[in-house]
Amino acid sequence: MRILVVEDEHSIAASIKKGLEQEKYAVDVAYTGTEGYDLAAAEDYDLILLDLMLPEMDGLTICRELRKNKIHTPILMLTAKSQVDDKVTGLDSGADDYLAKPFSFEELLARIRALSRRPQKTLNNTLTVDDLSLDNKTFEVKRSGKLLAISSKEFSLLEYFMLHPHQILSKEQIISHVWNYDADILPNTVEVYIRNLRQKIGKNLISTVRGFGYKLG
Repeated sequence: MRILVVEDEHSIAASIKKGLEQEKYAVDVAYTGTEGYDLAAAEDYDLILLDLMLPEMDGLTICRELRKNKIHTPILMLTAKSQVDDKVTGLDSGADDYLAKPFSFEELLARIRALSRRPQKTLNNTLTVDDLSLDNKTFEVKRSGKLLAISSKEFSLLEYFMLHPHQILSKEQIISHVWNYDADILPNTVEVYIRNLRQKIGKNLISTVRGFGYKLG
């Protein structure tokens, strides 16, 4: 897996690079926004770690320009800002996830693993499977055009299924994607959420594949 780190603080960039290389990732580093954008636009990366505050071109601008030019590489935005508005702005600009400094390296690895499991080229806001649709910008879920009321965790669970339609997903995969990496979740928690989700979207859409997991569609 090849990762681009765009970070102007050399000590932080060096620490991230060293840690990721120890985890067997291939890592390139850019110290300015312009250099980072040029690399991201020209090279094929699996993931971009992008600082928000950069010289020459800030992270939000880089994010918007990459998305505008149909570059769909997953972006994990790094910033010292932790206010909700900054997170929303970063995600709205096209970032896939957001990590506020200071952060632990273990959390960074967990976020990278989660993003690497997501399929690329999913910038369209609406996911559709059969007559079920999910809008990951308005957080609306509809079946046959009828708006459904689901919880935030049920939304995350359904989104994961809809990003992997007709694929068998194990309980372990679901837990690692839908819940925080350090959450203490039991396997039967997944069963409870899937049962509740079935009651809301229809029992026929999510099937149980005994001994393996669950499948949507």
